[in-house]
Amino acid sequence: MGQVRIGISGWRYAPWRGRFYPPGLPQRRELEYAASRMGSIEINGSFYSLQRPDSYRAWRADTPEGFVFAVKGPRFVTHMKKLADVETPLANFWASGVLALEDRTGPVLWQLPPNLGFDPDRLARFFDLLPRSTAAAAELATRHDDKVPEGRALTTVEEDRPLRHVLEVRHDTFRTPAFPDLLRAHDIGLVVADTAGRWPHLEDVTSDVVYVRLHGDTELYVSGYDDDALDRWAAKVRAWSTGAPPPDGPRLTAPAPDRPRDVHVYFDNDAKVHAPFDAINLTSRLTPGHPSAV
Repeated sequence: MGQVRIGISGWRYAPWRGRFYPPGLPQRRELEYAASRMGSIEINGSFYSLQRPDSYRAWRADTPEGFVFAVKGPRFVTHMKKLADVETPLANFWASGVLALEDRTGPVLWQLPPNLGFDPDRLARFFDLLPRSTAAAAELATRHDDKVPEGRALTTVEEDRPLRHVLEVRHDTFRTPAFPDLLRAHDIGLVVADTAGRWPHLEDVTSDVVYVRLHGDTELYVSGYDDDALDRWAAKVRAWSTGAPPPDGPRLTAPAPDRPRDVHVYFDNDAKVHAPFDAINLTSRLTPGHPSAV
């Protein structure tokens, strides 16, 4: 079966202190604590600004062997440049230190803004720029500009590893079969985004990784997932990871061939401190011995 990793989007939230994080836990140990309770975390600081190699090295050091990070691509590429003329911004992103994650590197998430509609040519040009291995990312990183000073750019890797990319969309024009077909042609995963009905929720499987973002069951970023909802998501994750026919879900194309796939699930309903507990509860449902596990 494919690997299943369940976690949270980000980990540094003040309201979590004293509720998810034990009282008195130093802030510098919050990542270590969260990583001891789940198998993956989405780095979202990289969406807002270029980080530094030392930060990525520290995050790697604070997590156990076998843990992986998903990395959110910069909004400068997706929201400001809207995927156009982005070769140098992509080089800056890779040079900023992402490669320091080494074996902790998981999928790279690209989230499009709600005002960017489906444009197959624009998407195809962007997909062609994306490195599919860390060695290719390192080569692209050498083309960074002065937004990443030469003294702190990271443009080498010790070991070449594959890179996988996933795309989250937020415009109704993506509700066309041509969209998942394009993703399959470029081996890009379609993000299954549960946004309490606000943006498209599609479950077409388009690559060897299924990437799920759970933003809130009934209220965006706020509501948690009750037992019935977690059971439904557990059934989907189990099917995707084992290669069984997936439960009925909103799809634009015929179901993909049944074969095991890696599954990443991230809870982003952080406002009321639901995310970490929902992640732990979903993980328990996929653990042998749990009443819902089969």
